[in-house]
Formats: sequence, C-alpha cells, structure tokens
Amino acid sequence: MGKPQRAALITGITGQDGSFLAELLLSKGYIVHGIVRRASTFNTERLEGIYADPHERGARLYLHYGDMADGASLRKILDRAKPLEIYNLAAQSHVRVSFDQAQYTADVVATGTLRLLEATREYSESGHDVRFYQAGSSEMFGASPPPQNEDTPFYPRSPYAVGKVAAHWFAKNYREAYGLYITNGILFNHESPRRGETFVTRKITRALTRIKLGLQDTLYLGNLDSRRDWGYAGDFVEAMWLMLQQPAPDDYVVATGESHSVREFLDVAASCCGLDWKSHIETDPRYLRPTEVDALCGDASKARTRLGWKPKVSFEQLVSMMVEHDLELAQQEKTLHDAGHRVVTRGLSHG
Repeated sequence: MGKPQRAALITGITGQDGSFLAELLLSKGYIVHGIVRRASTFNTERLEGIYADPHERGARLYLHYGDMADGASLRKILDRAKPLEIYNLAAQSHVRVSFDQAQYTADVVATGTLRLLEATREYSESGHDVRFYQAGSSEMFGASPPPQNEDTPFYPRSPYAVGKVAAHWFAKNYREAYGLYITNGILFNHESPRRGETFVTRKITRALTRIKLGLQDTLYLGNLDSRRDWGYAGDFVEAMWLMLQQPAPDDYVVATGESHSVREFLDVAASCCGLDWKSHIETDPRYLRPTEVDALCGDASKARTRLGWKPKVSFEQLVSMMVEHDLELAQQEKTLHDAGHRVVTRGLSHG
C-alpha cells in the first residue's frame, strides 16, 4: 500500500495566487481543496487548466462552498478536507477599494483570518496535525521607509493594510498561545497575466495593448510616482510552500529587492508595445488614495538564507510576459470588433 497523499486547503483559490499555488501543489502530488464563495456566476476561470470533475478517477482538486465571514462553514470544510497544510490567501485585496468598503475589508481580512485560526485550533485539538500559512502584505509596512524586512515596524496606511496587520498578530498569537505551526509570509507586490484587471499593473498592460490596436485611446491612473517591489506570482507561491516545509514556524519577507515606480512600469510596458505612453495617460484624482504609500522595497535575506528561495523572473521579463498575454487578448477583441460584435471590457476604467 502506497504512502497516503498529502492534502492541502487553499482559501482564495480562485485568485491569482490561489491558482498558481494549486498548480504547484498538484505538481507535487498533493490533493488540493479550495474554498470558493457562492455566487450567481462562476469565478473559476483561473482554475480551468487544472480542474477536473471530482467524479473522475484520479481527480485531485476539490472545491467547497464557504466564506471567511462564516466560521461554521470553515470548520465543516476542515473536517471534510482533512488538510495537513492550510494556506489562507482569501482577502478583499484591492487597497483603493478598501477605503470604500472598510468594514467589509476588515471583516474578511482580519476577523475572517481569526475565524479560520479558531477553526484550525479546534481541528488541531481533535487530533489533526496541521500547518498554517497566513498571507501578509508589504502594505503592512506602509509609511515605514525602505528597505523593509521582518524587523521593520508596521505603519499601515489603508483599511486593507490595517486588516492584514491584525491578521498577522492574530496568527502570531495563536502560534504562541496554542503551540500551532503558523507561519506569516509578508509578500511584496507580485503580478502575472492572471492579475485582476483593476490592479494598476494589469490595468496598464491591458490598456496599452488595447491602445496599440486602436480599441481605446486613454488610460486614467492615479499616482505615477509610487514605487513598488514587483515580482512574479509564480515565484512567490513557491516561497509559501517552502515556509511550511521548515522544521519550525517563523515569519518571512518575500521580495525581489528592487523598487520601480509606476512610471517605470509604464516605460517598460509601452516599449514592449512600441508606444509613447505620455500621449495616452491622464491622471484622475479618484484613483489617489486618501493616505498614500510612497515606497516599498523588501529585504528578503532571511528567505534566501533559510528557505533557499530567490526570484527567477526579472522585472522586465514580468512586464513583457503580461504585455504578451494581454496583446493576445486585445487581438481577440479586435477580431470581434471588426466583425461587428460589441466588446465589453471589465475593470479598465476603475481603480
């Protein structure tokens, strides 16, 4: 009889990071369970390449309806999935939107994490050995000057960031109070072609490729001088997995160590498109945050030393990858447009 397969549970599995992590775990032989919110429309397109009907022989990806606002559903899913590893990636993660939906963001990001931690504590006390990964964010550092590492004081500047700080400390408290294996990963910005279209990086690559093909003329943005440490999401989820393979739980910063402004992102993306972005960009005050985070740049020395992790995809490669993907989408849109079909795009005029 063979060794039983390891099972993992991912909250936020339908998001960018969740889909990459699910692919990674499946490639390592895991059975993967994911939590999805019930909605009238499907939001599982990022999982289409790996999803198989659970009735099929050999299926190893299972989706469960649940919600971070419903602690009872989380506890039931743990009993059903029986995971050895839990990755909490669920969040209302759009920083600008968190100012407009502050209470909801706090409930999902902060209290939702507490609900999952409490469910995990009960699950552990019923005889299950489990390891827990809590997804932190560089936004927690906020106004603290770069470079930021595990010892940098938190200075959150948005409801989202405040919620993540609370979740971070809930995780540390449950680790110390109950002896649970709980690790905090403080990840700096990480992008990919799967990034939501309302996030500034994807918003830029979608819009510039559409401008190149004559599908739109103007892109509205907020602060072009903000500096971020941008890496590739596919690289970053590997660090999540590595954290839970260590002998003891700890907290880690994951970052590239390079900082680039939104203007620099525009420069590289526009170069890939053969455009001069300055003639197509306008500033809209609606996209400015009430409290801005000027500069984030991570020091991931601990992750490099302890986990043996380092990013593989460079900033330029990341931007090029996103542009190439979105150019193909724009070409598909143009084909439909030229054939007389009305094309509706999502997210290109928001945040």
